[in-house]
Amino acid sequence: EIASCLVGSEMCIRDRGTVVVALVAGWVFGINPLTILGLLSGADIGPAATQQAPAGAPPAHDRQAQFVSTVLADTEDVWTRLFKEQGSTYAVPRLVLFRGATPTACGQGQSAMGPFYCPLDQRVYIDLAFYDTLRQQLGAPGDFAQAYVIAHEVGHHVQNLLGVLPRVEQLKRGAAPADANRLSVRVELQADCLAGVWAQKARSNFQLEPADIEEALNAASRIGDDTLQKQGQGHVVPESFTHGTSAQRVRWFSTGYERGTLAACDTFDSPI
Repeated sequence: EIASCLVGSEMCIRDRGTVVVALVAGWVFGINPLTILGLLSGADIGPAATQQAPAGAPPAHDRQAQFVSTVLADTEDVWTRLFKEQGSTYAVPRLVLFRGATPTACGQGQSAMGPFYCPLDQRVYIDLAFYDTLRQQLGAPGDFAQAYVIAHEVGHHVQNLLGVLPRVEQLKRGAAPADANRLSVRVELQADCLAGVWAQKARSNFQLEPADIEEALNAASRIGDDTLQKQGQGHVVPESFTHGTSAQRVRWFSTGYERGTLAACDTFDSPI
């Protein structure tokens, strides 16, 4: 069964639809599925759920690890400057690189989840093997496709600092699954937009060319809910969307990239 194979036996007692929503949401550049399961069910997942993993330096010989660290450092520079312009202080997230599995404050992180952000310990978790999946199975090659993944997860950290994630968590508690999914879509599209904001500010540092942005847009398109559902089950179920369609993800990344402001990323009071 997909639940037992990917996330362990204790999740198998949950509603199958909820587990599938959490797996898709977590695997495709979202928040830890263990956190999402807690939000959808109304359960609390506290910091004591597991021991935090040490965020050590990446292996010196690992090119992907070096690239992730470089991108993360640039996001720190960009968001520190943007928060300062707003009269606030940016608390940088910690980076945890792993292969296979790692403990987190949101539960056990596993490679099946893909990259994710845990708001309880304010860490970005990247399984480096996911980049092989991104390139070989999802059809999204290129360094800037990988950078988009990191920037999206950092976008969740920005949301957490701004109070968006706690507010959404509160709204989700007791909400019907379809309503909770619609909130998740707005959260994810905002993170895409914030990734676009970073990309605009990072243009000079990374000497970006149009082809680099196309890599990010291609990645966003490849992981839309509609595209993934068509590939995985042959049909689309809009009420189960948790991240938005391919067109929506491309549009919101583009919005952030073109306008370059936090105000541009208001996915909660704007048509999506």
